[in-house]
Amino acid sequence: MRNIMRFMKQDFLKQEGGATAIEYGLIASLIAVAIVGVLITLGPALSGVFANVQASL
Repeated sequence: MRNIMRFMKQDFLKQEGGATAIEYGLIASLIAVAIVGVLITLGPALSGVFANVQASL
């Protein structure tokens, strides 16, 4: 029983690689949601700009 507790304290609790990967995944998903929101909001305005550029060419 003591060996299991020692393993839990020394090895298992020190491993933070999975938590870091999850944090990076959450940050990336929040950035993706923000980009989609901006594109949905600015999409019609950008479409108008590109239509003007195309018409002037």
